[in-house]
Amino acid sequence: MQQPTWCPSVGDLASRFRERTATVAVIGLGYVGLPLVQALLDNGLTTVGVDIDPNKIAALIAGRTYIHHIPAGTFRDAIDKGRFLPTVDFAELRRADAILICVPTPLTAHREPDLHFVESTARSIAPHLKAGQLVVLESTTYPGTTREVLKPILEFSGLKSGQDFFIAFSPEREDPGNTEFSTRAIPKVIGGDGNGASILADALYSTFVPKTVQVSSPEVAEAVKLTENIFRSVNIALVNELKVVYAAMGIDVWEVIEAAKTKPFGFMPFYPGPGLGGHCIPIDPFYLTWKAREYELSTRFIELAGEINTAMPRYVISRIVDELDARTGKGLNGSKILIVGVAYKKNVDDTRESPAFKLIELLERRGAMCEVHDPFVPVVPPLREHPTMMGRESVPLDAARVASYDVVLIVTDHDSIDYTSLAKNAKLVVDTRNACARAGAFGPNVTKA
Repeated sequence: MQQPTWCPSVGDLASRFRERTATVAVIGLGYVGLPLVQALLDNGLTTVGVDIDPNKIAALIAGRTYIHHIPAGTFRDAIDKGRFLPTVDFAELRRADAILICVPTPLTAHREPDLHFVESTARSIAPHLKAGQLVVLESTTYPGTTREVLKPILEFSGLKSGQDFFIAFSPEREDPGNTEFSTRAIPKVIGGDGNGASILADALYSTFVPKTVQVSSPEVAEAVKLTENIFRSVNIALVNELKVVYAAMGIDVWEVIEAAKTKPFGFMPFYPGPGLGGHCIPIDPFYLTWKAREYELSTRFIELAGEINTAMPRYVISRIVDELDARTGKGLNGSKILIVGVAYKKNVDDTRESPAFKLIELLERRGAMCEVHDPFVPVVPPLREHPTMMGRESVPLDAARVASYDVVLIVTDHDSIDYTSLAKNAKLVVDTRNACARAGAFGPNVTKA
C-alpha cells in the first residue's frame, strides 16, 4: 500500500487541462474509448491508451484501426510524435494526470449487473494511482457504482478520494456511426465526488466538448445515463407493440409514424425493429431494475418494455412462417434464409447484442438453413451469447444467389445495400426496417415484420 504524497492543487491541475499540457489515459479502447482517444488527441492532449487485448494495441501501433468509422492511420502521426501511447501495461498510468475508464458493463445470464470489468480495472489502477490524479468512470452503470464500488478499490492504494486524488462519473454518450454527433459534439454530464473532482472533470472535458453539464453527485450522473437509455427502450417498446396491433388491423405502422411526426410538438418519432441491439438499450434498463430491488421497489414499466422488445425476434419468426405458408405452403424446416445485416444498427460494424443472432438461432432451431450478408461485417466476430456463430462469412449479394433463397430477411438496413435489386430478385423479402419502402422497392413479394 503506497503512502500519500504531495498532491497538486485543484487549480494547478485544472490549468494544465485547460492549457492542454496534461496527459490523459483512456482504459478500454473499444467503441467508446477509441473515439474518446481521437477527440483528446485532436484537441492537443497527450494520451495513453490501455487495453487488455494485445491485438488492439498491435493494430494501433501498426497504423490500423478495428472500428469501421475510424479511418486507418488516424493515430499514426500521434504515435510517431510521442503524443499517443497504446499499451497493455497499466504501469503507464503513472504518466497520466487523468484516467478515464471505458470498459464494458454487461449483464449476467440472470440479467443482473456484471461489474467485473470495472472492478478488475480498478484493481489494476490502484497500484499505479498517484497523488493528484483525476479518475473518471464513463461506463454505464447503476447509481452508486462510482462511490460504492470504484472508490473503495482505488482507496485501497492508501490514497483518499477528495484529498489525494479525485473521482467522478461522466457517462459516455457515444453513438457509433453517427456522423452528425461525434464525441466532440455531444455535451458531457459530470458528477464529481466533491467539489474538487467536479472542477477538474469540468476543466478536462471542456477542452474537447461543446458544453459540460454539472450535476450534484456521481449518483445523479449515473441516473442520467440510465434515464436516457430507458427513455429510448420504453418508446421503442411502444412502437413495437403498436406495430403488432396495427399489423393485425392491416395498418402500416411506418406510415402512421411518418404522418404523426409532422406534428411540431408533443410527438417524437421512434421506430420499430426486429429486437434491440447494441451495448446500451438492451442492457442498461436492467441496471436500474436490479438496483431498485435494494429499495424494495419494482420497475414494472421498464420491465414490461424489456419484455416487449425481447419478444420481437419471435414475432418476426411468426411473420416469416405465415408468409411462407401463405405463399408456398412450405415451413421453416429445410428453408434457405438469407439474413441481410448482422450489425446491430446500420452503417456500423458493431455486432454487440444484435437481434440478428437471436433470429438465426430461432430459425436454425426450427430447421432453417441461414446464411448472412453484411458489408460491414465480412466475418462474424466472437460473440458472448452466440459463440457457435463466430466465423460465419458474409456471402455475396448477387442476383442469382438472392434468387436461390426461400426468404431474404432484412435485419439491418445498411445504406449501401441495393434494396431495389434485392426486391426484384428475391422470392420473398421480409423487411423489419422498412428499408425497401424507403428505397421505393415495392412488390407482392415484399412484406414487413
